[in-house]
Amino acid sequence: MRQLQVTDFRCLRSASLDFDPQYTLISGPNASGKTSLLEAIYLLGRGRSFRTRKPGRLIRFDAEQFIVFGQIENAGVRVPLGIEGRSDGMRARISGRDATSMADVALQFPVQIIDPEVHRLIEEGPHTRRRFLDWGVFHVEPRFLASWHRYRQALSQRNAALRAGQNEALVSLWNPELIRAGTEMSEARCSYVAALAASASPVVERLLGARLTLRYQPGWAQDVGFAQALERTWIADVQRGATQVGPHRGELIVQIDGLPAREHISRGQQKLLAAALLIAQLELFAQRRVIRPTLLLDDPAAELDDGRLGALLVEVLRVSPQLIVTTLQPRFAALGQPGVQWRVEAGSFSALD
Repeated sequence: MRQLQVTDFRCLRSASLDFDPQYTLISGPNASGKTSLLEAIYLLGRGRSFRTRKPGRLIRFDAEQFIVFGQIENAGVRVPLGIEGRSDGMRARISGRDATSMADVALQFPVQIIDPEVHRLIEEGPHTRRRFLDWGVFHVEPRFLASWHRYRQALSQRNAALRAGQNEALVSLWNPELIRAGTEMSEARCSYVAALAASASPVVERLLGARLTLRYQPGWAQDVGFAQALERTWIADVQRGATQVGPHRGELIVQIDGLPAREHISRGQQKLLAAALLIAQLELFAQRRVIRPTLLLDDPAAELDDGRLGALLVEVLRVSPQLIVTTLQPRFAALGQPGVQWRVEAGSFSALD
């Protein structure tokens, strides 16, 4: 991210900022617009907010739409990206042309965030971890997105047939494509989890002094294949009007010292564990892609003592992403001198020397 222009987004009426390729620091009091700015950056690389699923909530209170425009630098070439949103949806453009999907935008600008709510990756249900997992697979396995789309389409058609009360023969017409695409997805996820575990385990050991176990559960009983699992759950599928097994029910199992992490470690430890997984994900990305990822750090000192914060930042610097950091104070010595520094007050940004 080299430049960002935001119009009528959250509390930001109009903002234009340049960013350092290494480290940019944005300081300001609470509720001044720091997190809204990070949200706009995140939106540009993900096609969604990390705080809401409803585009209408991103529009400033007296406006009809928001616009987020950025200049992304990839391998020395600047690529303009833009997203405009109304209450009924969003539209993205790349280099002045309409994007066919938000996935096209995500390929151009890989971005992750570590914020005060990062523990939700551990604390919340399987859906949150599937989304985390699929972002990683998407960026390192070129065929994954096509498999994902094929699976979602077959799943939608099969579920529609179930809801319509069609017989087993008609519903099962969708099984071959569901099985093919679902198996491809599961294999890609399994392979990625193995690589992620190898990358994350030493990080967790350094941050928590604990042993990490990551395992992918594909969404059906492991003693059978996907096809047989579909046969076993036919009655349940009919009763509930939806397919009960498959990658859409997959789960990333996260254990610390052999115990479920979400149940056996503190909130502070969950934050460090989730951050470790995100850092490992960025490390894998850097190993397999030429594009350099961007990491957003929203108030990294929140709820972490100096020792844990220092250890976390050592790991962040080790993977060397572009850093965009928000803090309350205009000094954050732990990361050194920023290349670019901004101050925000009531949604208005000013450059600091």
